[in-house]
Amino acid sequence: MQTYLSIAQILLAVALVLIVLLQVRGGGLGGIFGQPDTVYRTKRGLEKTMFQLTIALAVLFVVIAIISLRLT
Repeated sequence: MQTYLSIAQILLAVALVLIVLLQVRGGGLGGIFGQPDTVYRTKRGLEKTMFQLTIALAVLFVVIAIISLRLT
C-alpha cells in the first residue's frame, strides 16, 4: 500500500510542477505596446481550468501525503 501511495505522490508532484509551469504569468508582450499590467481581468476558458486543476492537484497531493504519514 505504501508503494502505491509513494508512486501516486510522485506522479502528482510531477503533474503539479508541469501545470504550474504551463500557466502564463504576467501580461506577456502586452507591456511592450503600452498595455498596463494593473488591469484586472478574470480567468476564462483554459486559464480558469488550469487554475482549478492546480488547486485540485495541490489538495490531492496534501491528502495523499497525510494518508501516507498515517500509514507509516
